[in-house]
Amino acid sequence: MRLVLFEGPGSGRGIRPGVWTDNGIVDVSSLTSSAFDAITPQQVMEGIIDNFDDLKPEFEHLVEHVMPIPIEIVRLRPPLPRPGKIICAIANYWEHAQRDPRPLNMFLKNPDAVIGHGDTIVLPEYNEKKMYGDGPGPYVFQHEAELGVVTKGPSKSVTRDNWRQAVFGYTGMIDVSARLEGRSTWRSGSWMGKSFDTFAPVGPCITTADEITNPNDIRVRFFNNGELYHDYETNDMEHQVPEIIEFISGIMTLYSGNLIACGTNHEGLGPLQDGEYVEIELEKIGRMGLHVHDPFKRTWERSVYLGPNSTNQEAVRREREEREKHLREQGQERL
Repeated sequence: MRLVLFEGPGSGRGIRPGVWTDNGIVDVSSLTSSAFDAITPQQVMEGIIDNFDDLKPEFEHLVEHVMPIPIEIVRLRPPLPRPGKIICAIANYWEHAQRDPRPLNMFLKNPDAVIGHGDTIVLPEYNEKKMYGDGPGPYVFQHEAELGVVTKGPSKSVTRDNWRQAVFGYTGMIDVSARLEGRSTWRSGSWMGKSFDTFAPVGPCITTADEITNPNDIRVRFFNNGELYHDYETNDMEHQVPEIIEFISGIMTLYSGNLIACGTNHEGLGPLQDGEYVEIELEKIGRMGLHVHDPFKRTWERSVYLGPNSTNQEAVRREREEREKHLREQGQERL
């Protein structure tokens, strides 16, 4: 089942929960309003998670008997508007074996940075020409398309063998990232470069866990103005979802409606810049689109990142050819 938060058609009806079917959105707010108390949209989704076993057959009955609302006339909102925690994996992909094994590590991202389908990523006015504390600002802002795990809880000290008990479903997230140099994150010690406002697009929906038996078998794609920039499979994850659940829940309690971003394959990173329309698409979840606005109207080359430390296969090929050329030249000098 694909669950959404949406508003419209018309005004004054607020943000409501729904089930996204092939024919549109079925409003289920009549069921949730009588099942539990909730004030905010986040609380509504948390209530659905906590009461889903009871609500699921009622949702299915509505889907079978109620005319859906065409998706073209509603506005999808982030399915987790203000998660209590956003916990993000650092890197976490093998990237065609272009790097050595690394221990699993995570960071916390600002929950207030969440936006949804149709919203706008706003690039901050920070830049590399100005000093911020003891160093310059970021020189570019890049996209990282990621699988998101939606938790149910409270879940603490969950072993990897029992990881499913802490997972409600899956969604998509773009981990927008400010860069200091190359693909190094600005303020990497605190990861503040990933927590600017609007830097956590989430959506378009939550696909419940019963629909995705293996989260490490999902295709993730990212498009910039319709052009495919990023295309990878979650089976390349170094530390897979069961291990991630065990690691995080050993440190902190996971509650219903928390969000875990599983990291990204860095072969398809690229800059975000003013006027672009970008989309993330995840198999079995859906496609979410966002606009980009930059008050400075800065421009970068419209391409995937091929600079220092890039794991893109084209960048790796170029680096290998340059290295071989350098070795040949050194050999000729010795002669």
